[in-house]
Amino acid sequence: MAAGGTMGRAEAGARAVDLRLYGLLDTGVSGGDGAVLARLGAEAVAGGCTLLQYREKDISDARATLERLRAIHAAIGGQVPLLVNDRVDLALAAGADGVHLGQSDMHPSDARRLLGPQAIIGITVKNAAHADELYRLPVDYACIGGVFATTSKDNPDPPVGLDGLSRLLFRARLARGPGLPVGAIAGIGADNAAQVIAAGADGVAVISALFGAEPVRQNARHLRGLIDEALAQRGAAR
Repeated sequence: MAAGGTMGRAEAGARAVDLRLYGLLDTGVSGGDGAVLARLGAEAVAGGCTLLQYREKDISDARATLERLRAIHAAIGGQVPLLVNDRVDLALAAGADGVHLGQSDMHPSDARRLLGPQAIIGITVKNAAHADELYRLPVDYACIGGVFATTSKDNPDPPVGLDGLSRLLFRARLARGPGLPVGAIAGIGADNAAQVIAAGADGVAVISALFGAEPVRQNARHLRGLIDEALAQRGAAR
Protein backbone atom coordinates (compact mmCIF):
# COMPACT_ATOMS: atom_id res chain seq x y z
CA MET A 1 0.00 0.00 0.00
CA ALA A 2 1.26 3.45 -0.86
CA ALA A 3 2.14 6.11 1.69
CA GLY A 4 -0.79 7.71 3.45
CA GLY A 5 -2.90 4.57 3.22
CA THR A 6 -3.95 4.97 -0.43
CA MET A 7 -3.65 2.39 -3.17
CA GLY A 8 -2.42 2.97 -6.68
CA ARG A 9 -4.32 1.49 -9.60
CA ALA A 10 -2.00 -1.50 -9.91
CA GLU A 11 -2.50 -2.34 -6.24
CA ALA A 12 -6.27 -1.88 -6.54
CA GLY A 13 -6.30 -4.38 -9.43
CA ALA A 14 -9.43 -2.99 -11.04
CA ARG A 15 -10.46 -3.40 -14.66
CA ALA A 16 -9.33 -1.35 -17.63
CA VAL A 17 -11.90 1.26 -18.66
CA ASP A 18 -12.91 2.17 -22.20
CA LEU A 19 -13.95 5.83 -22.05
CA ARG A 20 -14.49 6.40 -25.76
CA LEU A 21 -18.24 6.99 -25.54
CA TYR A 22 -19.33 7.42 -21.94
CA GLY A 23 -23.10 7.74 -21.73
CA LEU A 24 -24.68 9.47 -18.74
CA LEU A 25 -28.26 8.41 -18.11
CA ASP A 26 -29.42 11.51 -16.24
CA THR A 27 -32.94 11.43 -14.85
CA GLY A 28 -33.09 15.20 -15.26
CA VAL A 29 -32.87 14.67 -19.02
CA SER A 30 -34.43 11.25 -19.53
CA GLY A 31 -36.99 11.18 -16.70
CA GLY A 32 -37.38 8.68 -13.91
CA ASP A 33 -39.29 5.84 -15.56
CA GLY A 34 -37.22 2.70 -14.99
CA ALA A 35 -38.43 0.93 -18.12
CA VAL A 36 -37.63 3.95 -20.29
CA LEU A 37 -34.18 4.34 -18.75
CA ALA A 38 -33.48 0.65 -19.28
CA ARG A 39 -34.48 0.92 -22.94
CA LEU A 40 -32.38 4.04 -23.47
CA GLY A 41 -29.37 2.40 -21.87
CA ALA A 42 -29.73 -0.70 -24.03
CA GLU A 43 -30.10 1.43 -27.18
CA ALA A 44 -27.00 3.44 -26.32
CA VAL A 45 -24.96 0.28 -25.79
CA ALA A 46 -26.26 -1.22 -29.05
CA GLY A 47 -25.10 1.94 -30.85
CA GLY A 48 -21.56 1.80 -29.48
CA CYS A 49 -21.59 3.31 -26.00
CA THR A 50 -18.59 1.87 -24.12
CA LEU A 51 -19.45 2.88 -20.55
CA LEU A 52 -22.71 3.87 -18.86
CA GLN A 53 -23.39 5.94 -15.76
CA TYR A 54 -26.65 6.42 -13.89
CA ARG A 55 -27.00 9.94 -12.53
CA GLU A 56 -29.82 11.14 -10.31
CA LYS A 57 -29.31 14.26 -8.26
CA ASP A 58 -31.19 14.80 -4.99
CA ILE A 59 -32.35 11.20 -4.53
CA SER A 60 -35.43 11.19 -2.32
CA ASP A 61 -36.52 7.57 -2.76
CA ALA A 62 -33.56 5.20 -2.62
CA ARG A 63 -35.75 2.13 -3.16
CA ALA A 64 -37.17 3.51 -6.40
CA THR A 65 -33.69 4.46 -7.55
CA LEU A 66 -32.46 0.97 -6.80
CA GLU A 67 -35.27 -0.51 -8.90
CA ARG A 68 -34.28 1.73 -11.81
CA LEU A 69 -30.64 0.73 -11.46
CA ARG A 70 -31.48 -2.96 -11.46
CA ALA A 71 -33.65 -2.52 -14.55
CA ILE A 72 -30.84 -0.76 -16.42
CA HIS A 73 -28.31 -3.33 -15.27
CA ALA A 74 -30.50 -6.16 -16.52
CA ALA A 75 -31.20 -4.43 -19.84
CA ILE A 76 -27.54 -3.92 -20.77
CA GLY A 77 -26.68 -7.46 -19.68
CA GLY A 78 -23.06 -6.81 -18.77
CA GLN A 79 -22.14 -5.67 -22.28
CA VAL A 80 -20.55 -2.54 -20.82
CA PRO A 81 -19.93 -1.51 -17.20
CA LEU A 82 -22.67 0.37 -15.35
CA LEU A 83 -21.54 2.97 -12.83
CA VAL A 84 -23.53 5.01 -10.31
CA ASN A 85 -22.93 8.70 -9.77
CA ASP A 86 -21.96 9.58 -6.19
CA ARG A 87 -23.75 6.78 -4.33
CA VAL A 88 -21.50 3.91 -3.27
CA ASP A 89 -24.31 2.30 -1.25
CA LEU A 90 -26.64 2.09 -4.25
CA ALA A 91 -23.87 0.77 -6.48
CA LEU A 92 -23.27 -2.02 -3.98
CA ALA A 93 -26.95 -2.84 -3.57
CA ALA A 94 -27.63 -2.86 -7.33
CA GLY A 95 -24.59 -4.95 -8.20
CA ALA A 96 -23.29 -2.15 -10.41
CA ASP A 97 -19.71 -2.17 -11.68
CA GLY A 98 -18.59 0.89 -9.77
CA VAL A 99 -19.07 4.59 -9.10
CA HIS A 100 -18.17 8.01 -10.39
CA LEU A 101 -17.21 10.43 -7.64
CA GLY A 102 -17.13 14.20 -7.51
CA GLN A 103 -14.64 16.15 -5.45
CA SER A 104 -17.11 16.50 -2.55
CA ASP A 105 -18.29 12.88 -2.58
CA MET A 106 -16.83 9.96 -0.63
CA HIS A 107 -13.05 9.82 -0.92
CA PRO A 108 -11.92 7.27 -3.54
CA SER A 109 -9.88 5.38 -0.92
CA ASP A 110 -12.98 4.84 1.19
CA ALA A 111 -15.00 3.85 -1.86
CA ARG A 112 -12.30 1.37 -2.83
CA ARG A 113 -12.36 -0.25 0.60
CA LEU A 114 -16.12 -0.67 0.37
CA LEU A 115 -16.38 -1.74 -3.27
CA GLY A 116 -13.29 -3.92 -3.53
CA PRO A 117 -10.41 -4.17 -5.99
CA GLN A 118 -12.45 -5.12 -9.07
CA ALA A 119 -14.84 -2.16 -8.95
CA ILE A 120 -14.41 0.74 -11.36
CA ILE A 121 -13.95 4.09 -9.64
CA GLY A 122 -13.82 7.33 -11.58
CA ILE A 123 -13.35 10.89 -10.43
CA THR A 124 -14.08 14.38 -11.70
CA VAL A 125 -11.11 16.69 -12.29
CA LYS A 126 -11.87 20.39 -12.46
CA ASN A 127 -8.54 22.10 -11.91
CA ALA A 128 -4.79 21.64 -11.70
CA ALA A 129 -4.84 20.69 -8.01
CA HIS A 130 -7.29 17.86 -8.73
CA ALA A 131 -5.12 16.62 -11.60
CA ASP A 132 -1.96 16.73 -9.50
CA GLU A 133 -3.64 14.65 -6.77
CA LEU A 134 -4.33 11.72 -9.09
CA TYR A 135 -0.98 10.12 -8.30
CA ARG A 136 -2.27 9.02 -4.89
CA LEU A 137 -5.88 8.09 -5.68
CA PRO A 138 -7.08 4.51 -6.30
CA VAL A 139 -9.13 5.48 -9.34
CA ASP A 140 -9.42 3.81 -12.74
CA TYR A 141 -10.21 6.87 -14.83
CA ALA A 142 -10.68 10.61 -14.56
CA CYS A 143 -13.08 12.92 -16.36
CA ILE A 144 -12.15 16.57 -16.88
CA GLY A 145 -14.85 19.17 -16.94
CA GLY A 146 -16.69 21.13 -17.62
CA VAL A 147 -15.08 21.67 -20.96
CA PHE A 148 -17.91 23.70 -22.49
CA ALA A 149 -21.03 25.36 -21.12
CA THR A 150 -23.92 22.95 -20.57
CA THR A 151 -27.55 23.05 -19.48
CA SER A 152 -27.48 19.46 -18.20
CA LYS A 153 -25.86 20.40 -14.88
CA ASP A 154 -25.59 23.49 -12.72
CA ASN A 155 -21.85 24.09 -12.76
CA PRO A 156 -20.55 27.09 -10.77
CA ASP A 157 -17.09 26.79 -12.30
CA PRO A 158 -16.40 28.41 -15.70
CA PRO A 159 -15.74 26.03 -18.62
CA VAL A 160 -12.07 25.17 -19.10
CA GLY A 161 -12.32 25.12 -22.92
CA LEU A 162 -10.06 23.13 -25.22
CA ASP A 163 -6.88 24.86 -24.07
CA GLY A 164 -7.70 24.25 -20.44
CA LEU A 165 -8.57 20.65 -21.24
CA SER A 166 -5.17 20.12 -22.89
CA ARG A 167 -3.36 21.57 -19.88
CA LEU A 168 -5.28 19.45 -17.39
CA LEU A 169 -4.75 16.34 -19.50
CA PHE A 170 -1.01 17.00 -19.44
CA ARG A 171 -1.00 17.39 -15.65
CA ALA A 172 -3.17 14.32 -15.12
CA ARG A 173 -0.85 12.15 -17.20
CA LEU A 174 2.20 13.65 -15.51
CA ALA A 175 0.70 12.66 -12.17
CA ARG A 176 -0.38 9.13 -13.08
CA GLY A 177 1.33 8.27 -16.35
CA PRO A 178 -0.28 7.43 -19.71
CA GLY A 179 -2.05 4.32 -18.41
CA LEU A 180 -4.88 6.21 -16.72
CA PRO A 181 -7.78 6.87 -19.14
CA VAL A 182 -8.82 10.53 -19.01
CA GLY A 183 -12.03 11.73 -20.63
CA ALA A 184 -13.87 15.02 -20.96
CA ILE A 185 -17.37 16.13 -20.03
CA ALA A 186 -19.87 18.99 -20.43
CA GLY A 187 -21.30 20.54 -23.56
CA ILE A 188 -19.86 17.85 -25.83
CA GLY A 189 -21.77 16.65 -28.88
CA ALA A 190 -21.39 15.72 -32.52
CA ASP A 191 -20.18 19.23 -33.41
CA ASN A 192 -17.17 19.25 -31.09
CA ALA A 193 -16.42 15.66 -30.00
CA ALA A 194 -13.62 15.31 -32.57
CA GLN A 195 -12.01 18.54 -31.29
CA VAL A 196 -12.07 17.21 -27.74
CA ILE A 197 -10.37 13.98 -28.84
CA ALA A 198 -7.83 15.95 -30.88
CA ALA A 199 -7.03 17.92 -27.72
CA GLY A 200 -5.94 14.65 -26.10
CA ALA A 201 -8.98 13.16 -24.37
CA ASP A 202 -9.40 9.39 -24.42
CA GLY A 203 -13.15 9.74 -24.74
CA VAL A 204 -16.16 11.93 -24.10
CA ALA A 205 -18.96 11.80 -21.54
CA VAL A 206 -22.27 12.89 -23.01
CA ILE A 207 -25.85 13.36 -21.84
CA SER A 208 -28.02 15.45 -24.15
CA ALA A 209 -26.15 14.55 -27.36
CA LEU A 210 -26.92 10.91 -26.67
CA PHE A 211 -30.18 10.84 -24.70
CA GLY A 212 -31.71 14.23 -25.45
CA ALA A 213 -33.55 13.05 -28.57
CA GLU A 214 -34.45 9.84 -30.34
CA PRO A 215 -33.20 7.63 -31.88
CA VAL A 216 -30.59 6.99 -29.19
CA ARG A 217 -28.97 4.09 -31.03
CA GLN A 218 -28.33 6.27 -34.07
CA ASN A 219 -27.01 9.09 -31.86
CA ALA A 220 -24.56 6.67 -30.26
CA ARG A 221 -23.47 5.20 -33.58
CA HIS A 222 -22.81 8.67 -35.04
CA LEU A 223 -20.85 9.85 -31.99
CA ARG A 224 -18.85 6.65 -31.77
CA GLY A 225 -17.86 6.99 -35.43
CA LEU A 226 -16.65 10.56 -34.89
CA ILE A 227 -14.69 9.55 -31.80
CA ASP A 228 -13.03 6.53 -33.38
CA GLU A 229 -12.06 8.55 -36.45
CA ALA A 230 -10.57 11.31 -34.31
CA LEU A 231 -8.63 8.78 -32.24
CA ALA A 232 -7.28 7.20 -35.41
CA GLN A 233 -6.20 10.58 -36.75
CA ARG A 234 -4.40 11.22 -33.47
CA GLY A 235 -2.73 7.83 -33.70
CA ALA A 236 -4.52 6.58 -30.60
CA ALA A 237 -7.07 4.19 -32.12
CA ARG A 238 -7.96 1.20 -29.96
